[in-house]
Amino acid sequence: MRTLRVGPSLDKVMDMGGVVDPSHVKVIAKYVDEARQEGAEVFQIEAPPGSYYPPTLITGVGTASRCVMDAIFGPVLVALPFRTAKEAISLANNTIYGLGASVFTEQITLGIEVAKMVKAGAVWINCHNIFDAAAGFGGCKQSGYGRDGGKEGLFEYVKPVWQDSHKFTPPKIDFAKFGAAYSASRPSITPATPQIVSAEETMPRVDQTYKLYYGGAQKRPDGNYNRVILNTEKKAFALVGESNRKDVRNAVEAAGKAQPSWDKRTGFNRSQILFYWAENLEQRRQELVDHLVAVTGQNGEQAGREVDASVTRLFHWAALCDKYGGSVQETQLYGTVLRMNEPMGVVGVACPDEAPLLAFVSLVAPAVARGNAVVVVPSEKYPTVPLSLYQVLETSDMPGGIINILTGNRDHLTKYLTEHHDVQAMWYFGTQEGSTFVEHTSAVNVKRTWVNYGLQRDWFSREEGEGEEFLYHATQVKNIWLTMGDIFAN
Repeated sequence: MRTLRVGPSLDKVMDMGGVVDPSHVKVIAKYVDEARQEGAEVFQIEAPPGSYYPPTLITGVGTASRCVMDAIFGPVLVALPFRTAKEAISLANNTIYGLGASVFTEQITLGIEVAKMVKAGAVWINCHNIFDAAAGFGGCKQSGYGRDGGKEGLFEYVKPVWQDSHKFTPPKIDFAKFGAAYSASRPSITPATPQIVSAEETMPRVDQTYKLYYGGAQKRPDGNYNRVILNTEKKAFALVGESNRKDVRNAVEAAGKAQPSWDKRTGFNRSQILFYWAENLEQRRQELVDHLVAVTGQNGEQAGREVDASVTRLFHWAALCDKYGGSVQETQLYGTVLRMNEPMGVVGVACPDEAPLLAFVSLVAPAVARGNAVVVVPSEKYPTVPLSLYQVLETSDMPGGIINILTGNRDHLTKYLTEHHDVQAMWYFGTQEGSTFVEHTSAVNVKRTWVNYGLQRDWFSREEGEGEEFLYHATQVKNIWLTMGDIFAN
C-alpha cells in the first residue's frame, strides 16, 4: 500500500485522487474509527490534507459492523475471510446495497456461478469497473433499479406506442392515512335465487365462503372478518376473507421462501406447469363462464370470450418461460458481456376491477413465468372469480407460495405491500390516488413500481394485455463481464 501515490487526479502519475468534498472525509473517518473501536485491524498510509483520505484496509471486523453493511464512498477496503464459495456469496449479499461486484478466480465455471448468485446489477469477473454505453449499468436493492446504457436503459425513457401521453396534477392525499383504515360494507344478507335441482327435490344453493390462499394452502383471515360479495341482483353471492397487515406478512414470507427454488427450475419446467394450468382452466370453462355471468352481469358470450382469452394468455406466457433469459452484449471489451434477465423476486400485484379473470391472469402469468413469486390482490369488486382458481392451481403442480391471493380492500393491502421491505416490486392497477401513493411510498425502500395512474387498458388486446412491457417489469438486467487475454496477452 505504501507504493500508492495520492494526489491531484489530473496528475497522471497519481494512483488515487480526492473524495467528492472535504466534509466527506469526516464521514469516512467516522466509519473507520467505529471499526477500530470494534477491534478491527486498520492499515493506512499517509495522505495529503484537504479532500484526500488515505487508502485504508480493514480486516478482522464482524459481519454486523457498519463498515461491512454500509457503502463507504471512499478509498476503504473491508476484507473478510471465507472458506467456501457458498460462504463468500452469503458475505457478499449481506448488505442492503447491490450496485456492482467483482469475482476473481482461476475457474471460470465457478466465477460464472458466483456471479449469478451475487445480488448486484453488474458483476465483473477478473476485472473491475469496466463500462460501455452498449451495456446497461445499475443496481438492485437499495442501490436502485434503473439502468444507464444499453437497450435496457432506453426503456426508462419510453412508453408503449398504444399509450397516449397523460399529464395530470398529482392528487392531494394524506400519505400517512391512505389505506390505513377502512370500513367494509355490511349489506343486508338476502339469499340469492339460484338453486340446485335434483331429481327428487329442489334445495337452496349452498352459501360459498372463500378463504385466502397463500403458502400453497387455504387460510382463514387473521382478523376472522369476511366481506359480502353481491351478485348483479344485489343479493348475497358469497363471502370472502378480509385480509389485514398480518395476512400480508404471512403471504410475503411464504413467497420469499418459495421464490428461490422456483427461479432455479428450468424454463421448460415452469412452462409445463403454466401449460397444465391452462389445460385445467379450459376444463372448468363452463363453471367460470357461469361465475362471471352471475357476478359481473356479462352475457354468456362475453364471459366465454374472457375465459378463452385467459387460456390463450396462459399459453402465451408458458411459451415465453424459456425465451427471455438474456443475450450477449456487443461492447468494446475484448471479452464477452452476458446480459442476464433475472426475476425481481417477490412481486406485489393489485388487480383492476375490469375483466377480473383476464386481468388477473395477464398480470400473474408473466411474473410467474419469469421466476417471480407474487402476492396478488384480485379485483376488489369481483374477487370470487380469481379465488375460484386456487383449486385449479392446487391441481396444476404449482408449488406452494408462488401464487398467493389476498382479498379485501385494495388500497389497504396495497399500503402494506408497498411498505414491506421484502417485496421487490409493486404493480398497481387502481385509482390515480393509489398510484401516487405507491410511487411516493416506494421511495423509502427503493421498490420498483408499475402503476396505471387510474387509466384503464384493454386487457383483451394483445398489444395492451401482453408483450415486452410485461417482461420488462417482471425482470431486472444483470450484466456479467468476462475478460479474455491468455493467448494475445503478450
